[in-house]
Amino acid sequence: MGDLLEKIKSPADVRRLSAAQLKALAEEIRQFILASVSKTGGHLASNLGVVELTLALHKVFDFKKDKLLWDVGHQCYTHKIITGRKEKFEFLRQVEGISGFPNPAESEYDQFVVGHAGTSVATAIGMALGQHQQKKTDRIVAIVGDASIVNGVSFEALNNLGLVKRQLLIVLNDNSMAIDATQGALAKTFSKIRLSQTYERLRKMADNIVEHVPVIGKSAEEAIERLKKTIRMAVPTSQLFESLNIPYFGPVDGHDINSLTQLFEALAHLNHPAILHVYTKKGKGFSPAGSRPSKFHSTGPFQMNGDAVESASAPPRTSFTNAFGKHLAALAHKDKSIVAITSAMCDGTGLMEFRKEFADRFYDVGIAESAAVDIAAGLCRTGLRPVVCIYSTFLQRSFDQILQEVALQDLPVVFCIDRAGVVGSDGPTHHGLMDIGFLRMMPNMVLTAPANDIEMRLALEFALSHSKPVVIRYPKDLVPPPEYVRAACSRPFELGKSVVVKKAKGSAIAIVSYGSLLTEALKAAALLADEGIGVDVINARFSAPVDKKIVTLLGKGKGIITVEDHYLACGFGSAVLEMAALQANKGRRRDKETGRTEARKDSHNTIRPLGAPRTFIRHDSRYAQLMEAGVNADKIAQTAKEMLGAAPQPQETLKACTGCQT
Repeated sequence: MGDLLEKIKSPADVRRLSAAQLKALAEEIRQFILASVSKTGGHLASNLGVVELTLALHKVFDFKKDKLLWDVGHQCYTHKIITGRKEKFEFLRQVEGISGFPNPAESEYDQFVVGHAGTSVATAIGMALGQHQQKKTDRIVAIVGDASIVNGVSFEALNNLGLVKRQLLIVLNDNSMAIDATQGALAKTFSKIRLSQTYERLRKMADNIVEHVPVIGKSAEEAIERLKKTIRMAVPTSQLFESLNIPYFGPVDGHDINSLTQLFEALAHLNHPAILHVYTKKGKGFSPAGSRPSKFHSTGPFQMNGDAVESASAPPRTSFTNAFGKHLAALAHKDKSIVAITSAMCDGTGLMEFRKEFADRFYDVGIAESAAVDIAAGLCRTGLRPVVCIYSTFLQRSFDQILQEVALQDLPVVFCIDRAGVVGSDGPTHHGLMDIGFLRMMPNMVLTAPANDIEMRLALEFALSHSKPVVIRYPKDLVPPPEYVRAACSRPFELGKSVVVKKAKGSAIAIVSYGSLLTEALKAAALLADEGIGVDVINARFSAPVDKKIVTLLGKGKGIITVEDHYLACGFGSAVLEMAALQANKGRRRDKETGRTEARKDSHNTIRPLGAPRTFIRHDSRYAQLMEAGVNADKIAQTAKEMLGAAPQPQETLKACTGCQT
């Protein structure tokens, strides 16, 4: 750790530094981030790019009183380092350490837990209106990336910026990258700016700005006019924002910390909203991240050798993401109607091979999930077979479009939902624990989940041949090793049909697993077998529609344990309970002599759903999160033993799980 960084305990220490010291501190912080992330993993390229910008903001504003709002939030490491959380970076994104995103529970300097794009401008408007209502003068700054500004929520917010009649500064951090290169017409406009301005010219421009910044005491209107004349660009890009009546300044060099500081000092005194366009370089100071920002967007631990990275040995097994990408590309060779759509997540969703081989059939719409779904609906209506590849957490943003333009129209769009279930170190902003719930309620939607690599291919083949919209969900995890892949997994997918992967003679319990947790179910069966307890293991494959044969196990004297990587509420287990309740009602009969309604003979048998509790699960390893959710092998085995040891309760048709949420 550098000498200056060692002395920084709070932003107040930053405000006491000279321009030269700030520049030196920026380099120390950059090295600190690089060293920390190489050990723990984390978001690297974006954080290396905003060091000077963050320091300049903290030099001018007092965010203990003023308000700083981040968009997406993964670029907040410098902010966290200088706001008293430096020592906790040893365990960044681990259970003992801090989150990789802003979190008000960690610090008064954070305003929102934020991990999705497009939110900062709208929440900043809300805070500005609230401050105005209460006659407060706290200054507000929103940092939004060039990839986030194209999000629909951002545009809606900009359209409402006129509601604000006081200070509000929006800093547009333009680095030409989201996770992959920024997409869309607005991105091309920013690109023209970058091409028309060399770094040297930007530096000179920033110096010129500083020379013309009015001294404190001159009117804000005069300040605006001087800044406009100084920063006005050769290309009319500012018209984009000024057509919305938003004062716009820039672009300026986001790494010139001295000029940024003086510029922020001037802009802080405006009495109405403004946008400052800042140009930064993602991955600055570390050439591997600078040359390959997508690879170093979010990385696991790595070893550095000077200014190079020593590649870790390849994992012995592939991931679900890579398995999906491989199989989709193979199927696309056979079927020219297949097209792929993603939202700024080509690499993250495993589509790199598809994009390379079928560039004219690949569409990246940027951070615009709602548009991605509607574009897919349009493609589908023309006879093509669109495959929409979006993380579960981000697909939540397109709920209405899935309902209105896909489910209601009964269009056979395929949704491949990556990062379903708990996701590990990214934590609660990125868990995919609600997709079954919000998709299962939609008519016409078919929901399926492969348990391994073989089933991934089979699920895709099924989805692409089916006449209705199909969802395929899978986790951010490695596919299971061969010993957990049974012959039954090689059977083609049939709508609403499960497969039995293990059957024990005389078993009283059936473990019914949905998706990738089949591995944990088989491990649990092995643990129970060691204790002389035989159980059946069933791979459900579908959560909509659920296989009716699963519920018939109750009539055969078996108890059922459902296992899923999803919230208990509205998940696969809930679907089984609903079906069992309906079947139980159908099976009830009225005694003609007594007039009493009698329950089915299997009423003493139980269904015990295991899934994530109704809480936000903190950042940790994925396996630790599965343990916390109670869906690992040990918990499944424990639940089976509890059921076998419990006395039957003939007065109840079904016994819901009460202890599985702990």
